[in-house]
Amino acid sequence: MPHSFSFYNTLSRKIDDFVPREEGKVSMYTCGPTVYHFAHIGNIRTYIMQDALIKALEYCGYDVKRVMNITDVGHLSSDADTGEDKMLAGAKREHKTVMEIADFYTKAFFKDFDAVGNKRPDVIEPATNCIPEFIHMVETLLEKGYAYVAGGNVYFDTSKLEDYYVFSSAIEKEELQVGVRDDVEEDTAKKNKTDFVLWFTKSKFEDQALKWDSPWGVGYPGWHIECSCISMKHLGEYIDIHCGGVDNIFPHHTNEIAQSESYLGHEWCKYWFHSNHLNDRAGKMSKSKGAVLTVSVLQEKGYDPLVYRFFCLQSHYRKPLEFSFDVLDNTVTAYNNLVKKVEALIASDDALKAADKNLESFLNTVRNSADVDKAVLKEFEDKFADAISNDLNTSMAVTLLYDVFKADTNAATKLAIIDSFDKVLSLDLIGHALADDSADIDPELEAYIKDAIERRAAAKKAKDFATADAIRDELLAKGVEIKDTREGVKWTLV
Repeated sequence: MPHSFSFYNTLSRKIDDFVPREEGKVSMYTCGPTVYHFAHIGNIRTYIMQDALIKALEYCGYDVKRVMNITDVGHLSSDADTGEDKMLAGAKREHKTVMEIADFYTKAFFKDFDAVGNKRPDVIEPATNCIPEFIHMVETLLEKGYAYVAGGNVYFDTSKLEDYYVFSSAIEKEELQVGVRDDVEEDTAKKNKTDFVLWFTKSKFEDQALKWDSPWGVGYPGWHIECSCISMKHLGEYIDIHCGGVDNIFPHHTNEIAQSESYLGHEWCKYWFHSNHLNDRAGKMSKSKGAVLTVSVLQEKGYDPLVYRFFCLQSHYRKPLEFSFDVLDNTVTAYNNLVKKVEALIASDDALKAADKNLESFLNTVRNSADVDKAVLKEFEDKFADAISNDLNTSMAVTLLYDVFKADTNAATKLAIIDSFDKVLSLDLIGHALADDSADIDPELEAYIKDAIERRAAAKKAKDFATADAIRDELLAKGVEIKDTREGVKWTLV
């Protein structure tokens, strides 16, 4: 029996106990990227928190199947079906084809997605793979009277719903209804301001790069329909959890529910999980501000991507989080201190100090060690499960990580607990500790290296760059390579 689990359900607007349709199994859909540009670190925060949710559910005994779409067609510059297609805009910007843009930015997205310790979804489906499914859903919605053709396009008729604003309170509904009356880019083909496009034809965009034959003419799908169809294709008529960022709630997820439940004739998804924005001091992270701050850019500046993950996990997913390099620098220090604490644990135990330093071999040694106090391990695992199952309280989970080092138990037990926690946190502290060559180095050589680094720093401060370079070459001649990073000077044996 899985551990009980609860989180804030955007649909009910309260923290709900999670009860999947099938005991022990979770079907989950998460909105993927629109691959017209790089994913900034605010986008990646959302995927880190979704990854933590999935791993937390698995830690608590659930079997999770996760599906993610890749939007490579149909997402306009306004989420409300106005403006230019984002993919086409990307192709024009870089003088490439839409599919070249999609391929390049999909690879860039997953490079950053993987770097922060995320587990890839079980199914990743580009929208362009599912045109027959989109057309079938549109045909069914027309047959059921939930859609209409106007101006060559097919629209969903929101007036047919008892409650279109399903995520909103009474006050929010009133505000939204006022807001849509002020829509500056009015689509005169719509019957109602809140109606949305299911299928575009050339009557709306003459120069669309990707288009397909349909019963309504040559065209392409609206953005909202792809998530409904891709979800149903791989998970069936019901899903347990749908994830996204708070900016997806309206209109994207609102429209997904409208079309999905009208098509199916029953409730589609009971639980909705949304992560809040990452802000900088100028406001919400955005691609429209110019240069895009990505995980890869952080790496180029000398930051370990897992430090960024650590930064995100120390805040609750439902709270806005403010990013600055000063805060990230503090996180670097905290992360490195944890790695040093793990190194000290390894060094304090003769058996672990002598163990194979290959990560998998070392972890097997820890997991099979007779020195691990199973009662203490279970006590910490229970506390950890309680934290992560209580609205995904990752900040409390990180606090428990610090508590492990203070615990009155041996090194093998502490490392076993840290290994267990990392199934969710994915900070790779043990891996980083094992990779740090300074852990087993000869003390005399280590003292020489530290002295040389200090002498080089003094030379650089005095703008004596010739001496600084000479010290670098001196170290290299002794098999020591140094690298300047934002975290300070790093060295490795070569």
